[in-house]
Amino acid sequence: MTEHFSNSRQRAEAAFGKTQSLSRDRTISEIDAAAQARDEKTIRLRALRMAKEASDLAAAPSPEKPNRSGK
Repeated sequence: MTEHFSNSRQRAEAAFGKTQSLSRDRTISEIDAAAQARDEKTIRLRALRMAKEASDLAAAPSPEKPNRSGK
């Protein structure tokens, strides 16, 4: 059974499909932008944490050697 749609119905269907496609593309772009921002923030915070850990390690007093000369 073949359905025949009017020209106005076909145009409406095409417009709806285009709107859905544009909406989907915009949503994907927003998701990609959010993921990129999250990744950049993670990289920045990781670098800051590693720099702090290196600074803390450098500032830590070195362990003293035990005195073995006395009893």
